Amino acid sequence: MSSVVKKHFDNVMKVLLLGSGELGKELVIALQRLGQTVIACDSYDDAPAMQVADGRAVFSMLDGVALDAAVAKHAPDIVVPEIEAIRTSRFYEYEKQGIQVVPSARAANFTMNRKAIRDLAATELGLRTARFAYAKTFEEFRAAIDDMGLPCVVKPLMSSSGKGQSTIKAKEDIQKAWDYGLSGGRGDEPEVIVEEFIRFDSEITLLTVTQKDGPTLFCPPIGHRQERGDYMESWQPAHILAAHLAEAQRMAGAVTASLTGSGLWGVEFFLADDGVYFSELSPRPHDTGMVTLAGTQNLNEFELHARAVLGLPIPEIDFLRPGANAAVLAHEESQAAPVFSGVADAVSEPHVDVKLFGKPSTRVHRRMGICTVYGHKDTTIDELRRIAYEAASKITVN
Repeated sequence: MSSVVKKHFDNVMKVLLLGSGELGKELVIALQRLGQTVIACDSYDDAPAMQVADGRAVFSMLDGVALDAAVAKHAPDIVVPEIEAIRTSRFYEYEKQGIQVVPSARAANFTMNRKAIRDLAATELGLRTARFAYAKTFEEFRAAIDDMGLPCVVKPLMSSSGKGQSTIKAKEDIQKAWDYGLSGGRGDEPEVIVEEFIRFDSEITLLTVTQKDGPTLFCPPIGHRQERGDYMESWQPAHILAAHLAEAQRMAGAVTASLTGSGLWGVEFFLADDGVYFSELSPRPHDTGMVTLAGTQNLNEFELHARAVLGLPIPEIDFLRPGANAAVLAHEESQAAPVFSGVADAVSEPHVDVKLFGKPSTRVHRRMGICTVYGHKDTTIDELRRIAYEAASKITVN
């Protein structure tokens, strides 16, 4: 074991977790199982990760002064961003202070902005992407659409969970897409990216792990289905040709190496008849990667992220069995504590489990939990998807 690994493993590190949703909650659990102390931060109190963390802080992480104050107060060894709504420009200063930023200040800043990451991927690294153009004004927006043709995809440069994202299929959609793109974006300057519509067969997430001392590792590819720009179900492994998987791994390795740092990344690709297209990446555990909570791998995505962050070795990622999950959604808005019914029915099938996130309120289409299921080597993905979907459908949120 190297001296770097010993330093991180033998000492209790204080982790400042920026973002306390369901992904953050699972990461807190993984870090605490390795003896670490975690302070969970978010813009609202009693967020899921706060319920299991050692401490909490409530403030707007887009407020640089408030973010600096939290860092000064808690004096963390490690800052781990888990959401997009953060004043990431402050991360460079934290690194100068000797604080480890996950995966790195460069990675956090680039991946929070679609313009930065797309320019890096397409222009600097030469990765295959959809054609694209940026627009700050409606006139630029119309010109980009004329260049791309219809249909095309519109996304804010900074957003999360599909907010502000839409597909323009007819001229009548243009104004609506522009307004929605601006309303769903984050950041100081409104701007959108217009993308060529790739006629893809499927999408995959390639969970990629970069280590302090060790090779870059890849999880088996994860397939997923989205609605309203947010994932509804995912499964592992996803079908992909060997040559296409090798190309996806090459691209994921190139972009994560350029961004630098250690941790788990969710790298997204389109699979089309003519090959693989790089889409986006997140420098943190990925929504679709929650399928690994079904025990598909020897280490789930949160355990992998925790090990990489702490500098612990990851000798291998061993795929154990196929799995799938499906989202449990709320269908109304309420500030009252949610009440779940149908959980007993949902887990009545073999190998099915339920993970309720602990979100303190509901809104329409808000993801409140997932149902996971695993199979054996001869179990088909279609069968696992059906079981997970039916289990999630049995749970209602009131």
